[in-house]
Amino acid sequence: MSSSNQRPISALHVGDSAVIHHFADTHVGGGHKLMALGLTPGTSITVTRIAPFADPIIIRLRGFKLALRKADLDGIWVSHINEN
Repeated sequence: MSSSNQRPISALHVGDSAVIHHFADTHVGGGHKLMALGLTPGTSITVTRIAPFADPIIIRLRGFKLALRKADLDGIWVSHINEN
């Protein structure tokens, strides 16, 4: 279901921006808790910081910053990536 222009949020680097495309079929719980936090398809995100050992990753979306575990972001695929 992924194309060459899509990748998980966890594969982005600091400063990269993208648009949430879909949740992977294997994502635990279908991503309902993450969607409640505003991570919905069509939402623009920017990676603002990656902690040592890549966990957690801090993203900016909808005017706020959110720190999430890499494991949670592995299941969220983005497209229209603007690499910094």
